[in-house]
Amino acid sequence: MAKLDAFFKLMVDQGASDLHLVAGSQPILRVSGELQRIRFPVLESDELKKMMYEVAPEFKVKLFEETGDIDFAYELPGLARYRANYFQQKYGVGAVFRQIPDTILTIEQLGLPPVLSRLPMYPKGLVLVTGPTGSGKSTTLAALVDYANTHRKDHILTIEDPVEFVHKSRNCIVNHREVGMHTKSFSAALRAALREDPDIIMVGEMRDLETIALAVEAASTGHLVFGTLHTQSAAKTVDRIVDVFPHEQQEQIRATLADSLQAVVAQTLFRRRDTRGRCAALEILVATPAVRNLIRDGKTFQIPTVLQTGKKYGMQSLDDAILDHLEKGRISAEDAYLHCLDKVRFRAYLRNVTDEDLL
Repeated sequence: MAKLDAFFKLMVDQGASDLHLVAGSQPILRVSGELQRIRFPVLESDELKKMMYEVAPEFKVKLFEETGDIDFAYELPGLARYRANYFQQKYGVGAVFRQIPDTILTIEQLGLPPVLSRLPMYPKGLVLVTGPTGSGKSTTLAALVDYANTHRKDHILTIEDPVEFVHKSRNCIVNHREVGMHTKSFSAALRAALREDPDIIMVGEMRDLETIALAVEAASTGHLVFGTLHTQSAAKTVDRIVDVFPHEQQEQIRATLADSLQAVVAQTLFRRRDTRGRCAALEILVATPAVRNLIRDGKTFQIPTVLQTGKKYGMQSLDDAILDHLEKGRISAEDAYLHCLDKVRFRAYLRNVTDEDLL
């Protein structure tokens, strides 16, 4: 048994989402969004490196020695899978492990809005799940893929770095490809995907111009494409895709995106106050004809207004989602205020808090 396995078991016992191991520090767990030190001796770099190398594939160790950072997945049978990132830092080596549940929660179990069950049933188009790092994008994306796997009879191809949630083929055939192990890059895998007869393509991260261009192309040529971006709102997601292209191509990509985009789900994760764990507040944009026209005309600044008027289509703004959690006692007024857009709307929910406390 690897020495790190004891820490992974502790993660499960404590309900932690992340494990931080850094030379010069005690091990640290992230529990319900907060970091907590483990009573353990300070880790020395050489000792920690030996522990890290026990669970890393040999070719990843070599790559780490050459580049100074790597990503990979580690599975502890009967316990859980972990997404690992190794990095070099001032005091030596460091590692962060994110726990990936072995059970994929459904849309209903996650308490996500019912409109999300429509997204995996689109015959083609682009569905984006966005948010900052650690906001639960992978969990939401896994629920969407799981819904398609249950309700469709198609070929699902996932491209990830590394593979996180493992979907067993049910009504669909599911193939997982890991960047660095099964393919050279996201863009290389996307180019190959078009010759592999996929109906649904899940891109773990749309990182660069080539990957984004290929994903949009796949979505516009008859495939349903799920992807993620590190953007914090629906409007900023559209702007991010357009802005990554050279100026002379932006008008064309607006037109292509306007036709291919189906939905954007932008989420923010909150620490729960009523129980252990966290909950997600979702901003949901559905590509209605009005939304497509705004994208085509470069008027994404009007998207927040459409979110308010498009509730009958399943749309909702981030502030409305936050308010719903707040009124149901799931999150604190302080957290709601810090993450909302309309501060005036949420100021009335604060009690015995000064302006200085919120800075």
